[in-house]
Amino acid sequence: MRKVILGVAVSLDGFIEGPSGEYDWCFTDQDYGMKDFLNRIDSVLYGRKSYERAGGNVFPDKEAFVFSNSLSRVEGAELMKGDVLSALSKMKAGPGKDMWLFGGAELTTSLMKGGLVDE
Repeated sequence: MRKVILGVAVSLDGFIEGPSGEYDWCFTDQDYGMKDFLNRIDSVLYGRKSYERAGGNVFPDKEAFVFSNSLSRVEGAELMKGDVLSALSKMKAGPGKDMWLFGGAELTTSLMKGGLVDE
């Protein structure tokens, strides 16, 4: 069974973004294990706000899924509407590598409450 892995940068004071949504405080001066991590996954899970803020799927070599009931279409990703927990449960049971829960906070909260975040 595939795993859903929550991987997010968090500041020491518990924030994932700055007051204006910026994440320029994240270090990019080295790999920090990302190459190995990206080899472990084949899919990236986005909430609507994270997808829009990122400007689309920022990992074009990975399958992308955007969970949103308000968007009518997305580019470079599959739009997932409706029952998030059921949809993701089916995805976890299917073939493939692990999936990265990229963000955002609302999607993460829903998946954690639903017991679908494995790591």
